[in-house]
Amino acid sequence: MSVGTPTLRQDAREKVTGAATFPADLVPKDALHAKVVFSNQPHARMRSMDTAAAAGAAGVVAVLTAADVPVNEYGLTAFDQPVLVGVGSNERVGVAVDVSRWEADHVAVVIAETPEHAAAAAALIEIDWEALPVVADLTEALRDDTILHPEVGGSNTYHTLKIRKGDVEAGFADAAVTIEQTYRLPHQEHAYLQVEAATGWIDHDGRVSVETSGQWTHEDAEQIAHALDLPLDRVRVRYATIGGAFGGKEDMSLQIVMALCAVRLRDLGINRPVHCCWSREESIIGHHKRHRGVIKARLGADRRGVITAVEAEVWLDAGAYNYTSTKVLGNAHLSVAGAYLVPNARIDSHAVYTNAVPGGAFRGFGGPQGTFVAESQMNRLAEALRIDPVEIRRRNLLEDGSEGITGAIMPKGVTLRQVVDACADVASTSEPLAAAPLFSPIATLPAEAAAVRRGRGFAAGYKNVGFSFGFPERCEAEIHLHGDAEDEVPVSADIFHGGAEVGQGAHEVFCQMTAEATGVPRDRVRGHFSDTATSGDSGSASASRLTWMAGNSILGAAEEAEKAWRNGERPAVGQFCFVAPPTESLNPETGEGNPNFSYGYMAQAVEVSVDVETGHIRVDRVVSTHDVGKTINPALVKGQIEGAVVQAHGYVLSENLVVEQGRIINPRLSSYLIPGIGDIPEHVESVVMELADPLGPWGARGMAEMPYITYAPAVIAALHDATGVWFSEFPLTPSRVLATLSDDAATDSLFF
Repeated sequence: MSVGTPTLRQDAREKVTGAATFPADLVPKDALHAKVVFSNQPHARMRSMDTAAAAGAAGVVAVLTAADVPVNEYGLTAFDQPVLVGVGSNERVGVAVDVSRWEADHVAVVIAETPEHAAAAAALIEIDWEALPVVADLTEALRDDTILHPEVGGSNTYHTLKIRKGDVEAGFADAAVTIEQTYRLPHQEHAYLQVEAATGWIDHDGRVSVETSGQWTHEDAEQIAHALDLPLDRVRVRYATIGGAFGGKEDMSLQIVMALCAVRLRDLGINRPVHCCWSREESIIGHHKRHRGVIKARLGADRRGVITAVEAEVWLDAGAYNYTSTKVLGNAHLSVAGAYLVPNARIDSHAVYTNAVPGGAFRGFGGPQGTFVAESQMNRLAEALRIDPVEIRRRNLLEDGSEGITGAIMPKGVTLRQVVDACADVASTSEPLAAAPLFSPIATLPAEAAAVRRGRGFAAGYKNVGFSFGFPERCEAEIHLHGDAEDEVPVSADIFHGGAEVGQGAHEVFCQMTAEATGVPRDRVRGHFSDTATSGDSGSASASRLTWMAGNSILGAAEEAEKAWRNGERPAVGQFCFVAPPTESLNPETGEGNPNFSYGYMAQAVEVSVDVETGHIRVDRVVSTHDVGKTINPALVKGQIEGAVVQAHGYVLSENLVVEQGRIINPRLSSYLIPGIGDIPEHVESVVMELADPLGPWGARGMAEMPYITYAPAVIAALHDATGVWFSEFPLTPSRVLATLSDDAATDSLFF
């Protein structure tokens, strides 16, 4: 048996020893070097650009501008961003290409013999800008005084989703208690281990080739082909070892511009690869973030704590370009009502353009924002009714056969009740909280014992597995079985798959599932991954989908390979494209529809200690409970839980990205504080349940995002339990905590 075994992941030794080669390490000996020039303009129109001095500088081979881009637009979900901002127009695109809407818009690429030559030449480029009004945030954007994307309409609010369910007025009329609050959500930087890097060249078959790190090779190739006006089969993308992604490498960074460099060098008769690697500062400024936003919410319930109505208005700051904002908004839209039976609802959710850093995919993909609000509302409701927080959830949880917030019946295998009960049991939520551990200081210096307060918080939720809202979800796999004609069973196997290994252990899991499906021992399975030249389209390493989708595709490929084996073919090749159950886009007026085919379920209990004299918080214990359906690799599941908790911990407690007038003020890890080893929770208990998903391979569910989603409301509930004060925004930096604790009369200002 391979599935269910904690095998050592195939990339472990190389990553531990430093032998793994990331894109930044893979610099060909004869490579030229590129410098991507940012506009440094949150909002301005380019009047002119003079590249003559740069082109004539020492070591420079070429300077590329907007005029070099055949179809000067790109975007994962909407072509609303120029590849290079430049003077003039391009009749083949729908977006104005002479306007910089973000400080990290690209304006030129300098190709030179060394990185130093390229950087020096880039500084010589002269640009005349016409300053335009900076639409800095949601408040300014909603005035619509300056429209950032007139091509999509006369408002910066460019995408709205609605839910109209039941009779909201009647629901609130029936409510004995109403909870109403405005919540504010921060940006978050992905802070992955390896910054963006890529190499571009023309391969031996004449294909434009890019080696980089990302989350979906085939989508990268499609974006390149569109912008460079090339047939898709003339573009190749492959991934080297990827040093983390978390959604931050789902959108384009260097892929298109490095392909452009390769094409233009070929046009100049230069047959050399070209390499580029961003600095950490360029990375933080130059890629999207978790969406900041504002959510106004109202929750009604009867005296028993049974929900009668939900109302919410969600505003997400999309930043300068859409990226995946419309899709992230959809997840926030669904999760803001929580994982509960809601008979009456009115929810309006909006994506809004500003001149801030774009919002995009980040672990949880809208789920953390919506669930923070839903679970905070439930915890406030429990306090108002003096009902235990776990018990009030039990009275409202979705179950098999329940009608979800969009009117669709939940997919079979809803295990919220089992997950909530297991979490409460392991965390002993019905028992008094123990005294604060004294062996570990809350901050650098030990706290005064009299100043320490203890609290416990609880949260539960759900998250879709797979793409949503009618996206045609598919995943391809190919398996080759090897052996001699007289062999009754295969002696070895190769798995070809496009799925990206972004640190989660996917490639090891693919090999385990191949071994299980074919009967070949795990050590005789070889993997070939993440190269458009050798594998079909896997879809993205996102949406907690890859194990679920890849497993189903591998099962299909194994069945086809077995047929070929029985027919005497050697090698026996099986190809299979798994197509997931269909989903539906939501009715634009009512929100009705079946948005997802599968979900993952989670609950967390968190214990904290708070120093009320300094505002420092220590998370003492996290009980993180998850139904994973079937554990493919127990060690990797536990790693995903612990990693997600730590990443969510930074989101809630320390990571404070400062964006002012469209500019990131702290683009360095010295001032943007991700948790260090001394900052993370003292103890994380991973409670793994295996209640099979009826549609999952071997019953497995996706789970990589789930431990992240409920952490913020659980921590904030614990903080309230300790201090009696509710927080409706974070990160919970010591200064914010202390200021709020010191101001008993503090109330949140309304958004409007």
